[in-house]
Amino acid sequence: MSTKNLLVELFVEELPPKALKKLGEVFAQTLAQSLKNSGLAASTVTVTPYASPRRLAAHITDVAAVAADKAVAQKLMPASVGLDADGNATPALAKKLAALGADASAVANLRRENDGKADILFYDSMAKGATLAEGLQKALEAALAALPIPKVMTYQLADGWSSVNFVRPAHGLVALHGADVVPLNILGLSSGRSTHGHRFEAAVDPVIFANADEYAAKLATEGAVIASFAERRAEIARQLVAAAAKAGGKPIEDDALLDEVTALVERPNVLIGQFEQEYLEVPQECLILTMKANQKYFPLLDTAGKLTNKFLVVSNISPVDPSAVIGGNERVVRPRLADAKFFFDQDRKKSLESRVAGLGKVVYHNKLGTQGERVQRVAAIARAIGQQLAGETLALQAEQAAVLAKADLVTDMVGEFPELQGTMGRYYALHDGLAVDVADAIEDHYKPRFAGDSLPRGQVGTVVALADKLETLIGMFGIGQIPTGDRDPFALRRHALGVIRMLAANDLALPRCNLLQTAAAPFVTVDGFKSAEILPRRLHLRPPRR
Repeated sequence: MSTKNLLVELFVEELPPKALKKLGEVFAQTLAQSLKNSGLAASTVTVTPYASPRRLAAHITDVAAVAADKAVAQKLMPASVGLDADGNATPALAKKLAALGADASAVANLRRENDGKADILFYDSMAKGATLAEGLQKALEAALAALPIPKVMTYQLADGWSSVNFVRPAHGLVALHGADVVPLNILGLSSGRSTHGHRFEAAVDPVIFANADEYAAKLATEGAVIASFAERRAEIARQLVAAAAKAGGKPIEDDALLDEVTALVERPNVLIGQFEQEYLEVPQECLILTMKANQKYFPLLDTAGKLTNKFLVVSNISPVDPSAVIGGNERVVRPRLADAKFFFDQDRKKSLESRVAGLGKVVYHNKLGTQGERVQRVAAIARAIGQQLAGETLALQAEQAAVLAKADLVTDMVGEFPELQGTMGRYYALHDGLAVDVADAIEDHYKPRFAGDSLPRGQVGTVVALADKLETLIGMFGIGQIPTGDRDPFALRRHALGVIRMLAANDLALPRCNLLQTAAAPFVTVDGFKSAEILPRRLHLRPPRR
């Protein structure tokens, strides 16, 4: 059976950038699997996904125009029911055969097979293979239904009356089997052989394909679009390295940002921008976060890993003179950096200690009180653990760090960038003249945040981190918020694993039961809190055997 390569493209308005990579993969794989299931494609076909901001496409090799006929064995009924004493069809068998398009003449060709209890009659026939138009229509419908889209849009079609649902309005459909158009209809569109390239830089419009195999190359040359997500991502990474070397730095590494930017451009062009040196007085974590999160820029670091006043922009256009594009991006980022500097300057006008009282107005949990009450419990636990480990000096430092650990939650900077909680607390603690160990503990008490994350740097940080995680565990278990098989909204498993890692890595002489009883002691005044005596049996925080 002769086969040809198949190309399917759905041309739409700009797709959600954070989901584009997954959308492209699911679209191509579901399309191919449906064709395999219908017998139009073999299991060995090569599937190439394409995904750009305005298109989802797939190229599938060796697709047949018509699937091979398939032998079908239809189980009918026991022979004792279907045949009378003379071997003729009973009314029940005749009715069943008629439903299958056969008549009484088929009785002689019925196959008998014993299932261990009785002889069963089977009707063997050949089912005609599906045509590509039929199979691809079903495959495309299945592919669109399988797309991981949390929300869809409802929009009107050109007739002004009909409406359809999809993630974004669709405006074009290409379906080519070799050089032939496969007739399809979906989302109010009829298939053809033309699409649209880059909004501003396409050499021709529309881009017309003679056959399925010239899709990517012709879209790149005539449409100014790199259709492959992987190729576009690799090109951006290459340009980032080259531009960073030219600027005398190195781009920050962030795979998630690289994926998102890849989903925002069709033909990338990396440019170098810069901002005023005065903004470098702000902690680099703030500047990096605002450039990445708000502007999708790649900040440039020097050889020591310190932020410079230059950044990389991934533009979607390639003008002869890029100065206007660079200048526009520099003007846009400046207010963002100015806001960060303003927040930083304003926050330092008040000490962390003066902000602790404000935590009493922040609700932690309706059954466990405010963040202020929580801080008091963490401080009591930290003091007790510090006393057990190294005496009064460590106990006082741990208590001080625990009291101040959450104070940055009510600062302007953390209010704008919650990801910086702990980090900003350290900067403000150093500005207040606190000891480095205490400042480090304020930042490190959230660690480890995830599997493989670093542990707190010093003993003070370890004690406060233990206290913070144990307070969360004891508190949530005590009010009945216990993780289930697939739900753990308070990340209690992660907290428990963090406690185990710190106990094991630092070889701390803290017996499990005593540790849990110490952590449960501050909860005696909490209404509705379950007895601390049952907690050690429910929280199995046992370090692994060595």
